[in-house]
Amino acid sequence: MTDSFTEIQAGGRILIRRYQPEDAPRVFEAASESIEQIFPWMPWCHPAYSLDESRAWIQHCEAAWATGAEYNFAVVDHATRFLGGCGLNQLRPEHRVANLGYWIRTSATGKGVATAAVRGLTEFAFRETNLVRLEIVVALGNLASHRVAEKVGAIREGIAHDRLHVHGKSHDAIVYALLRSRYGR
Repeated sequence: MTDSFTEIQAGGRILIRRYQPEDAPRVFEAASESIEQIFPWMPWCHPAYSLDESRAWIQHCEAAWATGAEYNFAVVDHATRFLGGCGLNQLRPEHRVANLGYWIRTSATGKGVATAAVRGLTEFAFRETNLVRLEIVVALGNLASHRVAEKVGAIREGIAHDRLHVHGKSHDAIVYALLRSRYGR
């Protein structure tokens, strides 16, 4: 992925684009609205989440993009309302594998936003990178994220015990995979 990347059209309803410094207040607003739903599953989300943490996240995203360590994206609608985030992280170039993660603000859930974002990001990853496998790792209790993984056609591979550790608690997780060799069939 290059520094010239601008945006991905996803499902005709949303855009996936690089985070921008001016997104910090929108990220903070979306996270604050969604703490109750996201806190159990996302280690960065907590009741005292702050605007400074949003700013630090965006700086992290810019630095990680520059080194090729992660590719994180803002999910916005065509009116530029911030809806959530998605990204490729935990890249293992020697194996051509990455983790694919996503979160959507509470007021935008249940509308296909996460599904469209994951489809757009998957298409982009397989078109623009040499990755052959994207993993989606979902805590057993995170039913909404399971539905997204299933809707995009990810293969359910099995349970990884104590795979996720969030807010002092270990979670068993389902590992799903999207494979370049099977994508788009």
